[in-house]
Amino acid sequence: MRLMASSPLDEGVFAQLRQQVDPKAIEQREKEINERIHAQYEKSQQRQAELIGINATKPITISSVRVLHATHTRHGFLERIFHPILSHNRQSAYTLQEALQEVGSAVDKLNRLDIFQQPISTYIDKPDQTEPSSTPTDHAVFISAKERGRYTIKTGTEAGTAEGSAYINAQLRNIFGGAESLNANASLGTRTRSAYSANFATPILSNPDLKWELGGLVSSTLKPWASHEEVLKGGNTRITWHPSRTSRHELMYSGLWRQVTGLAEKASATVRADAGDSFKSSLAHIWTLDTRDVPMMPSRGFLLKTNTEVAGLGPLRGDVAFGKFQLESQAAIPIPIPGIQGDSGVSFTAGLRGGLLYPLTPGGQQQPTNSRINDRFQLGGPTDVRGFRLGGLGPHDGQDAVGGDVFAAGGASLLLPLPRVGKDTPLRLQAFVNVGRLLALKGAGSQDRSSQSEGSQQPQGDLMATMQEFTKELPSAAAGVGLVYAHPAARFELNFSLPLVVRKGEEGRKGLSFGVGLEFL
Repeated sequence: MRLMASSPLDEGVFAQLRQQVDPKAIEQREKEINERIHAQYEKSQQRQAELIGINATKPITISSVRVLHATHTRHGFLERIFHPILSHNRQSAYTLQEALQEVGSAVDKLNRLDIFQQPISTYIDKPDQTEPSSTPTDHAVFISAKERGRYTIKTGTEAGTAEGSAYINAQLRNIFGGAESLNANASLGTRTRSAYSANFATPILSNPDLKWELGGLVSSTLKPWASHEEVLKGGNTRITWHPSRTSRHELMYSGLWRQVTGLAEKASATVRADAGDSFKSSLAHIWTLDTRDVPMMPSRGFLLKTNTEVAGLGPLRGDVAFGKFQLESQAAIPIPIPGIQGDSGVSFTAGLRGGLLYPLTPGGQQQPTNSRINDRFQLGGPTDVRGFRLGGLGPHDGQDAVGGDVFAAGGASLLLPLPRVGKDTPLRLQAFVNVGRLLALKGAGSQDRSSQSEGSQQPQGDLMATMQEFTKELPSAAAGVGLVYAHPAARFELNFSLPLVVRKGEEGRKGLSFGVGLEFL
């Protein structure tokens, strides 16, 4: 048996393997590799820009467009998007720069249909010049658009302010080959005891900025702040239009059968008076202008949103009639810090909300109706006026928050990055002040709605007298500090609040509170 001695070369290799690698050396090596890759990418982009710049005014014609891999999407649907950019459908010739812009705009529409995987690749090439119909300026466009899966199913649990729920969501995409979608949701929870909804949406004329939707829902929600449960059954249809990236219009009709049921033993007279069934038939228009950089936690930009609803008039029928208007605004500005280059991560946000609910005369009736608890505004809680319980502001009847017809609320927040965490994370420290006021229309119910008999109430409220009431006293107010985390799905807040101004009958909340939502004041 012969033993082979290891060579000095082998010993050197094993010795190197046994040596500990300096983490700083690895980090430096990775940094150098990334820098080389980035330099190559920048060089290729610069070269591409130079080539385009040299040939930007060169006349070309787009002779054909082919969308590859779109096996389940209708040809006619895609034709509406790409047919207009073909040169034979234009009166004037393209330059190379104009052609690239038109192709890019059409591909952007494909992206916003949400039925193709990202990214969508585009190639431009000259067709075979041996074809008799081709010209020297002809170019063919090839678009590689791989379709997303036809369905998605999600399940999970959610936790919010005094609420927990489990849900299942199913989404079908591109059902008929025209970017149609069907969303079905079902959830069970502590406050929203059950909710089932389905929504069908389709682009109009292959335009992702113009959609028609049809939906229906059945839900049962516990309203502990007003000693009852609300059951909703009905449907809606809407048209959504995005004239630009920052603005949106929604025109919606909805028909809802509402039940105020499951009254608690100590339910107030106001809640008992509104118990039972009602049917709301309404038209609504929502306009949104949003330039915020990150809506969940903006550092710059502004939001302006209006919601106008008319129910029960003329052909709308129903047994409730009102005009309802809501306004919401928010502005955010970054605050520069001396010594810190670029964005400091410190920002100031201020918001204002207001609304008016005015009773009207339903079609076929002689007298206007009073507002119902289903339709009135509620104010207070961790997503609007912090430092107060849910429904803690405004008119109360005993222990029940019975809502109001006119409200105004405002808030201001200063957001700062956490030490040692940095400004690039979605976690911030927050200092805030919130104010709010919620009133019933004078003549349409008092601050304690049970204090008037039904016969003594005047359904047509005195709006001027109510507005004067707003200016007589300071609004309810609270201040505090907390932590904010902006997740892509929702915003989470953990705050310590201190009520500063609390009216008789209102419910402030001193101490810690947890809030989850999409829109915060």
